[in-house]
Amino acid sequence: MKEKVVLAYSGGLDTSYCVKYLSEEMGLEVYTALADTGGFSAKELKDVEEKAYALGAKQHINLDVTQEYYEKCIRYMVFGNILRNKTYPISVSSERTFQALAIVNYAKEVGAQYIAHGSTGAGNDQIRFDLCFAVFAPEIKIITPTRDLKLSREVEIEYLKAHGVVSDWTKMEYSINKGVWGTSIGGKETLKSNTNLPEKAYPSQLEKEGSESLELEFKQGEIVGVNGENISGIAAINKIEKIGAAWAIGRDTHVGDTIVGIKGRVGFEAAAPMLIIKSHELLEKHTLTKWQQYWKEQLGNWYGMFLHEAQYSEPVMRDIEKFLENSQRNVNGKVSIQLRPYHFDLVGIESANDLMNSGFAEYGEMNNAWSADDVKGFTKIMSIPLSIYNTVNKDI
Repeated sequence: MKEKVVLAYSGGLDTSYCVKYLSEEMGLEVYTALADTGGFSAKELKDVEEKAYALGAKQHINLDVTQEYYEKCIRYMVFGNILRNKTYPISVSSERTFQALAIVNYAKEVGAQYIAHGSTGAGNDQIRFDLCFAVFAPEIKIITPTRDLKLSREVEIEYLKAHGVVSDWTKMEYSINKGVWGTSIGGKETLKSNTNLPEKAYPSQLEKEGSESLELEFKQGEIVGVNGENISGIAAINKIEKIGAAWAIGRDTHVGDTIVGIKGRVGFEAAAPMLIIKSHELLEKHTLTKWQQYWKEQLGNWYGMFLHEAQYSEPVMRDIEKFLENSQRNVNGKVSIQLRPYHFDLVGIESANDLMNSGFAEYGEMNNAWSADDVKGFTKIMSIPLSIYNTVNKDI
């Protein structure tokens, strides 16, 4: 009997090469698995399945992990207002752990001796997949042909042609990875520091002009309404994405440090994540104390960094999640947004938990909870340690 290998399969050139290589060169029985995190339509999933069988896969399966990804990750990225380097909503990179876990579980289910992926040796994904496989399936050996053989696109195409694979391998100008929490876009422009992606590179194009109002409602930090409709979770994200993408909102270029130590750039479009995170952040400014906001920012930054660095299984992540979730108990209300081409403005919020509506005072206008003498005494006490230091040291 042939030994089994489960291949994390996307239908692209690298993983298509891997199907043939693993079966023809290594003599393995290839089981292909696509772990979907909301980036494929029903037709696309069907096409990928047919392609896998045409390449010689023994069995193919589409694994839908979108809901798990939302429950175990997206919620916390919203709670933490996570934007890596204050820009990128960690779209595709945050998905990889959940895709890898789904592949691991399937490999165990079919009794595979090997597990494989098509990542190259120059990016982050090789580490994300390898680390998850090593932690949760140490008994299964990892095979990575594209990385180990340092394969070029041309070599892979010629190999597939030589093995009778007929397909349109015309090199696409841009590499696109889509998921429910955003789409990353790579091209020749992102390989340099002084060029940016052109309009044509983005999958979603501007469809509207003028402006449009959007209202998002949150309950304990989670989205529960869009324009008055009770809708939550993945369905809400998809609806907001459709609305925002028509205005070409959520585009930017992320510059950051890779796990392997080099700098990297990637373009992205993420209308729903940007609209949700920024709205949620504004609502928190009204409903949380300054120290809640401060510590949330510190822990949210670490949570996002650990997600990016393939450390989702580190136990401290569960601790941070508990903090983030507890911090959301009063984050309730509606946020009004104005949409325009390529841009949006946060108009304001309505919330029963709005700390501006306490009645204690109106900033810059009227105070009801203290007197002028109270402020004079308060300021005098605050000045004492500063007076002592500056009297002794005279730094200024």
